Amino acid sequence: MDSPEKPQIYLVTPPSFELGQFPDQLAKVLDSTDVACLRLDMASRDEDTLSRAADALREVTHARDVAIVISDHQLLAERLGLDGVHLTDSARSVRATRKAMGADAIVGSFCGASNHDGISAAEAGADYVSFGPVGTSGLGDGAIADLDLFKWWSEMIEVPVVAEGGLTEDLVRNISPFTDFLGIGDEIWREENPVLALSRFTSAMG
Repeated sequence: MDSPEKPQIYLVTPPSFELGQFPDQLAKVLDSTDVACLRLDMASRDEDTLSRAADALREVTHARDVAIVISDHQLLAERLGLDGVHLTDSARSVRATRKAMGADAIVGSFCGASNHDGISAAEAGADYVSFGPVGTSGLGDGAIADLDLFKWWSEMIEVPVVAEGGLTEDLVRNISPFTDFLGIGDEIWREENPVLALSRFTSAMG
């Protein structure tokens, strides 16, 4: 059997950040490591705040051929020239979002720890399904997406899967053979040196 490929890095922004600082910090991280995608995942629901953040981060990501998606805001994604949207309501709006945004947009779906919701999202046209939290985290309803879920998904379902939420180096070592992407956010942004923190995770992939 072929040895499994290492998962790709899927970065998630902090829930809030300074526009005068974070784009430069992000640029350093993207220049240090191959990253597949960035998700703009802010707590704010203010359209102006989200738009200014999206404009600034899109410049950084697209200059490096990195895709950028935004959590839930389909209309903003389309208007601001982002690559797609990450839906947080499991499979409920995947089909409608896919129809509205077309075949070329990235449509992802966060499904907590439910393989049933993941299958529904995949069948509805999601480009990827995200499960989490994998470790201790405030993500979702607190139910842990365990290793068996990722093992089952990797064997049975072709749609790519993201593991996110509360990742540690030990969890990364265990889960890397069974996931396509590692969703990494606060795990590195809370550190003084995010580049170094991310390098520890990439090393843990094996």
